[in-house]
Amino acid sequence: MAEDFQSGWQLTESDPGVFSELLKRLGTPLVVDDLYSLDAAALSEHQPINAFIFLFKWIPTHQESMAGSYDQEFPGFFAHQVVNNACATLAVLNAIGNIPGLQMGTQLTDLIAFTTGMDPQTRGMAITSADWLREAHNALSPPSSIYLDDPDLKKTAEDAYHFIVYMPYMGALYEFDGLKDAPVTHGPYNEQGEGWVAKAREVIEARIATYPAGSLNFSLLALHEDPLPSLQKQLQELQTSGNDITASEVAERIERENNKRHRWDFENAMRRHNHFGLIHGLLLALAKGGELDAAKENAKKALAERRAKHGGADMDQD
Repeated sequence: MAEDFQSGWQLTESDPGVFSELLKRLGTPLVVDDLYSLDAAALSEHQPINAFIFLFKWIPTHQESMAGSYDQEFPGFFAHQVVNNACATLAVLNAIGNIPGLQMGTQLTDLIAFTTGMDPQTRGMAITSADWLREAHNALSPPSSIYLDDPDLKKTAEDAYHFIVYMPYMGALYEFDGLKDAPVTHGPYNEQGEGWVAKAREVIEARIATYPAGSLNFSLLALHEDPLPSLQKQLQELQTSGNDITASEVAERIERENNKRHRWDFENAMRRHNHFGLIHGLLLALAKGGELDAAKENAKKALAERRAKHGGADMDQD
């Protein structure tokens, strides 16, 4: 793979607001939400779910005992990851490229049409060469105006995290991993009950079980249709029919969704802002006041707590 600095693809936070903004820029009516459980009750609010996006700590030995089997003749959309840091966007494209009839923006529609018939490697190269897609990916990445390349500095190995996708396709559960040769099929699923979600739960829980007990080396996101349009339509129908009790419940859910979007908008606005000038000024003031060392230790403690809370997977680092 190319070096991070050379590829032009920047690190992306593993955050629902970031993914949902990317999906909006791609012209799709989809959003992403964090999942803290695969129980049916926890998934009910997000149904119907189109795909699970699974973030995990990448360990080379896991490739040797791969579950499922390669589908070398897979007829759908699949692209290899050919540059560093494009992992999040590649996972999103490998998911939405296999959702039949999905509304997409003109640029994405043209890109998918252009790559039809290409092998995964060539398709990955074509996708990551699209300037508009790279700009959409980088739009919410932290500013990168500081770049250190001092050969005298000792570089330490960092944990690598990687996004993959689990979703249904033609009656089977598939795994799309841009670092693997081909899509992986985990076999057919029962159409009754929870359908493909039940099969995905088994596969994902088995994968989680390969990590040490209590480890926080993974996270799970649900890719699903934006519920706001249907909720707003439902609210109007309930109000018209005079069903005030149910209308009140739907109105409360709409308020929760809107509050979540406002929070996403605020956090994304903060991500777009370059804080280096402010940080430089604060560091100078702390140094002059003799408080820099204490502030540094407090920052290390806060960072360790954040990594423990999020499983060390704040950024897409593969």
